[in-house]
Amino acid sequence: MQTRNKILDDMSQLMTNAMGVAQGAREEAENAMKSMMDRWLADRDFVTREEFDAVRAMAQKAREENAALEQRIAALEAKLDK
Repeated sequence: MQTRNKILDDMSQLMTNAMGVAQGAREEAENAMKSMMDRWLADRDFVTREEFDAVRAMAQKAREENAALEQRIAALEAKLDK
């Protein structure tokens, strides 16, 4: 009986080690894929979300300033027409 338990213990240890190796390989593959995707995205000159939001805010401010200037011009033109 003792040898049978030793065999089962060895098989259990072997499976545990195999799962550890598989987990390590999975993590390494994930890291490699993430690194590859990061490089690919960096080469494409995509903007970050922060850059996009900053430009968006600048465009909104410019639209508001343009609307205010249009109103001022219309008011000045109305004064000239009087």
